[in-house]
Amino acid sequence: MAEGAPTNHRLLPWYIGIVLVLAAVIYVGYQMWAGSCPAPTIIEIGVLTVIPIVYLVLMYLTLISQK
Repeated sequence: MAEGAPTNHRLLPWYIGIVLVLAAVIYVGYQMWAGSCPAPTIIEIGVLTVIPIVYLVLMYLTLISQK
């Protein structure tokens, strides 16, 4: 029997992060929409898309560079 050490999937934290980020984006987007947020549209787009995408890309690059 060749039993090796169990290996964890390297990207599992990234998948969990995607779920958490999407949940946060949906919640914040709903709060902006329901509360008639006075912020300019460009700021709302940045908060709801650009910042989460940059975070997920950096997290992905960090996780795939690990051995």
